[in-house]
Amino acid sequence: MTIGRGLREAVVAQRGRVVSRLPSFPVPRLRGRFRRRGLLAFLAVMGPGIIAGVAGNDAGGLTTYSVMGAETGLRLLWIFPITIVILAIVQEMVARLGVVTGQGLSDLIRERFGVRWTVFAMAVLLIANIANTIANLAGAAAALDIFGVPKWLTVPVVAVAIWGLVLFASYRIVERVFLAVMVVFLAYPIAAVMATPDWTPVLHAFVTPSLELDPRTVLLMVAVVGTTITPYMQFYLQSAVAEKGIDEEELRLEQADAVLGSVWTNVIAVFIVVATAAAIGVGGGAAIASAADAAHALEPVAGPWAEALFGVGLFGASVLAATIMPISTAFVICEAFGWESGVGKRFADAPVFFGIYTFVLAAGGLVVLLVAESALIPIIVGSQNLQGILLPVVLVFMVLLVNDRRLMGAHANGRWGNVLAWGAVAVVVALNVVLLGVTLLGAVGISLG
Repeated sequence: MTIGRGLREAVVAQRGRVVSRLPSFPVPRLRGRFRRRGLLAFLAVMGPGIIAGVAGNDAGGLTTYSVMGAETGLRLLWIFPITIVILAIVQEMVARLGVVTGQGLSDLIRERFGVRWTVFAMAVLLIANIANTIANLAGAAAALDIFGVPKWLTVPVVAVAIWGLVLFASYRIVERVFLAVMVVFLAYPIAAVMATPDWTPVLHAFVTPSLELDPRTVLLMVAVVGTTITPYMQFYLQSAVAEKGIDEEELRLEQADAVLGSVWTNVIAVFIVVATAAAIGVGGGAAIASAADAAHALEPVAGPWAEALFGVGLFGASVLAATIMPISTAFVICEAFGWESGVGKRFADAPVFFGIYTFVLAAGGLVVLLVAESALIPIIVGSQNLQGILLPVVLVFMVLLVNDRRLMGAHANGRWGNVLAWGAVAVVVALNVVLLGVTLLGAVGISLG
């Protein structure tokens, strides 16, 4: 599978509908019905949920968790059990929608809510994905800044290279970069264990919430939610599940895959926070002004190679996400409105598709070029704040869809499923309301911290 040819418009006919599919990581389609049981059956289905979870640990996630550990130490670790539950609830519903309907999320929104609401949902997704593209191009610039490469050189070269990669290169190259990035993430658990001889404070922080209502802390909390539960992940996961052809007999296995991916991404996030708090924060209060500062968290395991390891990993994660984000945005929006899409087509055949792709990539690069070098880390964290603010919009559409018995039949949410689903939405909305309140109070000189 290639990005130029493989990130294609996969058209499938199911239940009398023709649906354009999102590009996704290569996953084997399930042909026929698997009769395997236990581990073999799970391995046959596994993939979309795990990949969606790991993809959440991109440049925005890695940077946000590092800043959190450096600035607040262990004080906000209690938020991760909450994000695990919320993400697991959300990803399970998305996986269920994909298995039962065999359709992508944007397609379902158009069919169920009409064109106006689809325009609104796609506008939210476009803004969120531009923010994520900005974060990832800023991540690439911050990573190479460690090696003395200026952003005015990094950003244009990376943007042009991504264009060439999408048009001509083999997907295997991107896949190898993705696997290399996963190795860097695994270094954080090792660094956390080596740098934290006493885990009692870590365990204590999980069960003793400590909340300071100063704007910076609340912003970090929203950023953590935004980078852990991104709108993009929901659209990607549902499309990947539908494209893989998982049927209702494998529903429970795919639900397990989605939950496992949700747990995995949060576990890695916890280790990043702990490692950074131990190496930089020392109880909190330190600040990360550059990618090099964040790299010090890997010193216990990487020693003098910490900066190089972090830089390579951050660059790989950034380029991978910056490659997939614009092209996926174009596919999702074109899917929603039935426009022609496909990177193998000529520009004249799919002008909207290529126009959206170019716009997202160019807008992200332009913003990064216009800001100061010192603003790269704040830009990345700020983009995750925006993700958290926009997240409730996507969640509301999703909960309404999973409650539609015409779509879901017996697999629609039950009473307790709705308690959990709307509870998750309420938590995210409440956090945004607190952020708005704290920001307004801060603007008039009132501090609650």
